[in-house]
Amino acid sequence: MSTLQTLDWIIIAGYFTLILGLALWVIRQRQKDSTDYFLAGRHLGFFVVGASIFASNIGSEHLVGLAGSGATDGVAMAHYELHAWCLLVLGWVMVPFYMRSKVFTMPEFLERRFSPAARTVLSVISLVAYVLTKIAVGIFAGGIVFSVLLPDMNFLGMNSFWVGSILVILLTGAYTTLGGMRAVAYTEAMQTVILVLGSILVTYFGIKALGGWGELRAITGSEMFNLWKPMVPEGVASTWAPVREAGRMAWYFNDNYP
Repeated sequence: MSTLQTLDWIIIAGYFTLILGLALWVIRQRQKDSTDYFLAGRHLGFFVVGASIFASNIGSEHLVGLAGSGATDGVAMAHYELHAWCLLVLGWVMVPFYMRSKVFTMPEFLERRFSPAARTVLSVISLVAYVLTKIAVGIFAGGIVFSVLLPDMNFLGMNSFWVGSILVILLTGAYTTLGGMRAVAYTEAMQTVILVLGSILVTYFGIKALGGWGELRAITGSEMFNLWKPMVPEGVASTWAPVREAGRMAWYFNDNYP
C-alpha cells in the first residue's frame, strides 16, 4: 500500500510539471551550433553553473545510500565528502587551461595536448567508470525510493523498483539529449534548491520524530558521532600481523571503517 497521500501526489505532480516545463522551454530554443548544445553558448551565470555541478554530484545515492551508511557506521562517513576540497583545487588549477583552449571535454583537451589515442583511452575509461560508479548507483537508489513509497505498484509485469528505475532513465535521457547542456544546467539548478530544502526538512522532521537531538545521541551512542575512529576496538591490541583473535587483531581487519 502506498504511503503517499493526496497532498504528496499534488507536490510530486507539480515537481515533474515544473521540471518538464523548464526542459521543454529550453528545448524549444534553437541550438545554434555545437558550442550552444554542449556548453550552452558559454553564457550560463555562476549560480546556474555552480548549482548544476552541485546537483550533478548530489542525488538519490547520497540521500538514500550515504544516509544509510551514516546510520550504520556513523559520522566517520563524512570523511569521504570532506575531501571535496580536492575538486576546488583542481578547478582553480585546470579551469584556466580549459577556458583558454576552448575545449568541450577533458578527452578533447588531452587530444590537443598529447594525441588522439589519449583522447580515446580517457573517453572509454570515463564512460565505463561513470556508468558503473555513478549512473548505475543513481538509478538503483531512485528505484529504491519508488519501491519504498509505492510498494504495490505493478506496470506491465514490472514492480515499482523497475518502474522507477526506467522512468529515471527515460526522463533524464530525453531532456538531456534534446536540450543539451542548457537543459541540464537549468533543471539541475532548480533541483539544487529542492535538494537543499528537502534535506533540511528530512533532517528536521526526522530528529523531531525521534524526540530531539539529545534522544538521537542517546539512541545511537557517542561513538557514532566520532569523526575519528580508533584503529582497533577499545581493549584490543593492534598488530601488523595478519591475525584476528580475542584481545589482538591487525588494524586492517577492523570493520569499524565504513
